[in-house]
Amino acid sequence: MDALGATVLLPIIIFVIALVLGARPGRAFRAGLTIGIAFIGINLVLGLMLTTLGGVAQAIVTNTGMQRDIVDVGWPSAAAIAFGSSVGLWVIPIGILVNVALLFSGMTRTLNVDVWNFWHFAFVGSLVVAATGSLGYGLLAAALMAALSLVLADWTAKGVQRFYGVPGVSVPHLASAQIVPLAIALNWIMDRIPGVNRIRVDTETVQRRLGVFGEPIVMGLIIGLVLGLVAYAGSADAGTVITKSLQTGMSLSAVMLLLPRMVKILMEGLIPVSEAARDFVQKRAGDREIHVGLDSAILIGHPAAIASSLILVPVAILLSLVLPGNRIILFADLAVIPFVVAMAAPIVNGNVFRMVVIGAVTLVVGFYVGMALSPLMTATAANSGFAIPANATGITSVVDGFLYIPWIVIRLTEMLGLVGLLLVFLGVAALLLVWRAAPRPMERLAGADEPAPAPLPTAGRPMGRRA
Repeated sequence: MDALGATVLLPIIIFVIALVLGARPGRAFRAGLTIGIAFIGINLVLGLMLTTLGGVAQAIVTNTGMQRDIVDVGWPSAAAIAFGSSVGLWVIPIGILVNVALLFSGMTRTLNVDVWNFWHFAFVGSLVVAATGSLGYGLLAAALMAALSLVLADWTAKGVQRFYGVPGVSVPHLASAQIVPLAIALNWIMDRIPGVNRIRVDTETVQRRLGVFGEPIVMGLIIGLVLGLVAYAGSADAGTVITKSLQTGMSLSAVMLLLPRMVKILMEGLIPVSEAARDFVQKRAGDREIHVGLDSAILIGHPAAIASSLILVPVAILLSLVLPGNRIILFADLAVIPFVVAMAAPIVNGNVFRMVVIGAVTLVVGFYVGMALSPLMTATAANSGFAIPANATGITSVVDGFLYIPWIVIRLTEMLGLVGLLLVFLGVAALLLVWRAAPRPMERLAGADEPAPAPLPTAGRPMGRRA
């Protein structure tokens, strides 16, 4: 089933679910087809972004002479490794069973139709198997990750819906949701640092102050030109540098325009499903709310997500150069940085400056997690028949090799066995109970309400100019 990929599998699932929820066959078919087309469009634009940023990254690596022995092979390779593992054979039925049990017991509200991305659960489970030699532990870890993704999706749903304008949707995507606790903590710290708490750089403010130069497509052009000049300067003659910089700028400008358009098409397909789900639940459970769980690809078309991610590309490459003890060279997964930072946007209300800070800290943590998990990921890849790149002693990926949640789960299980998995279960259960006991405060933490304006300077202090 995993060979079909999201663009084939997801429309089929959407069609079946829409029929089950009571949508008319014609509407259900059109909804599934539209969503599949939208994901093809999103993947095409992401492919353009990957090709462009890959060229930039390769040029910077070549110019700096950087040599590392752990290679970033990208999330498609990580997904293939996960689905090719012993856990991957079981992960889709496990994920569905966990979702059905939690949804119909009333514990969670998300109906996760993003079945293809169950590979994230299989990834964690497969590394648990590599660490412990126990398939049972791996399957339990995958089930716990499926449950955690639903809890995180419910917790962040209101913030995602408010900021991104996607009613009835949640995002049960571990690679995106794992930034939420870090973003909440770092946002709280920045709120309390004088000067920093006055910096406000969002796309609306920039566009209002700079006019046409603040529009997303122009921002994409400018960021692309800067990235191109940084990457190619000194490596060729002036004409070639200018040409490549202009090509980079135009490509990223296209990304800034086309990704939001593709997301709008996706939402057009989702509306009939959301309406059918709402009617289905209201007939059987009164006013109980239900969310349709989708890939975080629906979020990355927002200018704040794209702009912060493009700024984070050179930051990520710089970190790979300067972090003490780093052995990882980033390449294939630079284009997935939007997925990593997108769910920080509701928490900081689209403040690109804060998203870059939060993203940079997340990447710093990720480099060391990636090095810690690389031996297990490499062993799992070898067992799945994946060819390790030449001149590399190990492999990793930003998604999911850089994520701290899998690292915690794997280390606890490796050290404590079944007791470690019990601790993970208790952690997931505690988060669920806290959210159910105080949903509004928890949702506000995750960006359900627009944050209050930054505090005014105290008396006697000169008012600095707001960024």
